[in-house]
Amino acid sequence: MTERDAKVELSVIIPVGKRCANVRELYDEYVSGLESVRLTREFIFVLDGPHAQVLAELEQLISEGTANVVVVCLSRSFGESTALMAGLERAAGELILTLPAYHQIDGRDVAKLLTPLESADVAIGWRWPRSGGFLERARRAVFHGMVAWVTGMRLHDLGCGARAMRRRVLEELSLYGDQHRLLAVLADRKGFRVTEVALRQSDRDRFEGVYRPREYAHLVLDVFTVFFLVRFTKKPLRFFGMIGASMCGAGVLVVLYLVFGRLVFNRSLADRPALLLSSLLVVLGLQLFALGLLAELIIFTQARHLKDYQAAEIIQYPENSARQLPHESRTAAIS
Repeated sequence: MTERDAKVELSVIIPVGKRCANVRELYDEYVSGLESVRLTREFIFVLDGPHAQVLAELEQLISEGTANVVVVCLSRSFGESTALMAGLERAAGELILTLPAYHQIDGRDVAKLLTPLESADVAIGWRWPRSGGFLERARRAVFHGMVAWVTGMRLHDLGCGARAMRRRVLEELSLYGDQHRLLAVLADRKGFRVTEVALRQSDRDRFEGVYRPREYAHLVLDVFTVFFLVRFTKKPLRFFGMIGASMCGAGVLVVLYLVFGRLVFNRSLADRPALLLSSLLVVLGLQLFALGLLAELIIFTQARHLKDYQAAEIIQYPENSARQLPHESRTAAIS
């Protein structure tokens, strides 16, 4: 760790993607919002793909003597999750603050995200009160309702890019694709303490574009991906076995029904679509069950390398004190 890195306590990571505002204006707004925070800090702008104008603005900012600004340029667009992980690799602070590259929240409320970290590991921004029409509110309600149903976590604003967390949270997570939206769910699954912080929405937080149908499909698939990661990472047989056993059982019941009709009522089995369907269900069910067993074998061999817990606190005697005290004294001291 260099002398410069040792002085940094807070790293602010700002991933710059397709949607971005004037970074000079945004930087001044965030700096103003963090004036009350007595922590040495750095700003890391991660350009997710070519952004010539943004890069020119940041180079101008650095040339004016702003020593706490770092720019990371990715060769092409990899997504916000990858940009966050790239920013973490360069970050030196023990506290990480991720902020959007456009006016999403009121910059004066940025410091509120750091207060809960005294007792929590992750603080997720929640724009409240939230503006938007009926369709926008319905879309948000459906998405967050689906996340709550699938993962069991009731959150309000997974689309907010303002988050604060301890460094070890991002070090423990492996974000890819669009999983940055579900960072709170993944962190909770790892045993980190997650809380939400109400932030005022920026007056300029307006999205005038149109979400394409495939983006909704990607969100649904991401939710079910996280559902599998949260529930069945170390027990895949419960997932595949449950589905496989259900299909195989349904197929066996249909076969028994057909055999019973053949033996009792002398019904022909030829040209019966139900026979083909039942056979297909049995075969697919057995294949899924076998896939679950194979996944269990892989997990068994790699389980020692998988860590899905976090120790909140470790209390022990100093080494010298433990040597001096006899067994009875140590027992009395513990009680």
